[in-house]
Formats: sequence, structure tokens, C-alpha cells
Amino acid sequence: MIFDSHAHYNDRAFDEDRDRVLSSLPASGIGTVVNIANDIDSIGQCLELSAAYPHVYCALGIHPSDCAPLADAEVAEATMALLREKLTDPASKAVAVGEIGLDYYWPEPDRELERHWFRRQLDLAREVGLPVVIHSRDAAQDTLNILKEQHAEQIGGVIHCFSYGVEMAREFLKLGFYIGIGGVLTFKNARKLKEVAAMVPADRILLETDCPYLAPVPFRGKRNCSLYLPHVVRALSEIRGVSEEEIIRITEENARRMYRL
Repeated sequence: MIFDSHAHYNDRAFDEDRDRVLSSLPASGIGTVVNIANDIDSIGQCLELSAAYPHVYCALGIHPSDCAPLADAEVAEATMALLREKLTDPASKAVAVGEIGLDYYWPEPDRELERHWFRRQLDLAREVGLPVVIHSRDAAQDTLNILKEQHAEQIGGVIHCFSYGVEMAREFLKLGFYIGIGGVLTFKNARKLKEVAAMVPADRILLETDCPYLAPVPFRGKRNCSLYLPHVVRALSEIRGVSEEEIIRITEENARRMYRL
């Protein structure tokens, strides 16, 4: 069954029909979802969803664009204590630290603060023995440098919603990281991602939605959800010249291996 390795069902975009959508997934061929936290408030929301649905797991961490509150030392230490507690509690169904990383698209928060919390959460992942879900936007070289500096090949994880070219993909692959591919693959202007999708070894690809964002064609611009992943499967199948069934099989195996499920 299809494994959605990165979703945000706690987002307010699902407030009106969250239960209906999540409950419908297994019967529609979506066997597993990892719901990803991004800020302090979403940690509790992700834990609630993983507890409520057998097929939903969670990743817990602070997104670089949401790390400004962590400039306050008291908030920072309380957040780290909460993350450590929940990431080590089997009842949480937490399978990764994330999403963490760097986002240089916006001028705020301060980039040094982003880099500090990227390093600190990599250290946390090493401490708790979980892989990381990496967000990297307009920050390829700094992301790579920090991963190398922190010996992230010993931690493992995925570069989610991959947005760089083939050469950078090769650098992340050398560290043993997976490449997350979603709806952008179906866009006409996604030349770089299509080249990456053709090049990445089969055992290093993960399917993801990043829902409610980045819905594939023909739903581009609308709310995304896991039910649209067959469109990404079809695109990957055409690019790689293998059956859709093979894409589903190998990406599910990859996700289970990376998340240790």
C-alpha cells in the first residue's frame, strides 16, 4: 500500500473533514501516514492524531521558519524537554525528529538561530536514536555543510520535498539520506526534480504529500491529501520505466526501513 512519508493533517485546512479523510485512507490504498510537526503547538496535535488512528505515526520537531520563539531560553528548554519526553515514549508513535532544517526563502527568523536549532535537533535525534526529516529551502550548501559537520550519516533521514538539482542530490545520497518526492513531480516546470527522480537509486525514494500543500496535477492549487498520491506514483512510474505497483512496493519498503517500522 502507499506510504505517505510526510503530511500535515493537523493543519487547519482539514478542520472540517479531518476524521473523514484520515478514516478513508486505508480503504483507498493509503496504508501508512507520518504526520509531521512544525511548531510548538503542532507537537500536541500530531500526538493526538497518531493516538487516534492506527495507520498514522508522527515526527516531532521545530521547523526552521517557526524557531523564533526558541530565542527565549525558557521556551527553548521547555520545548527540548517536551520533545525528548515524547520522542522516547513508545506510546507517542514518534518515528523521527522533524521537520527540522533551514529555510532561507524568508528573511526571518535569523539565520544563525535557524542553524543553531538545526544543529541542536540533529543532536537530539542522535540522542534518542531516531532519523530526521529535513526541510531545506534555498539553503542547499548550508544544509549539506551542517549535515556533514554533525556526521548526520550516523543519524539518517530524508531530504523532504526535494527542490535541488542532480548534483546536490548526489551529495545527500552520499550521506545515506533518502529523497522525498511529491506532487511537484507532476508540474510542467519540474525539470530538475524529474531529472533527480530518474537518477535516485530505487531504494532511496520516498513518496510524500506535504499536504495540505503542493497538490499534484490535476489538483494543483487545491488542498492536497494522501488520496492524490497515485498521481505521483504514475509520474514516477513513467519517468523510471517501471510499473506503478513496483513504485508503490519499493517506496513503502523504503519508508518502513527509514522510519524503522
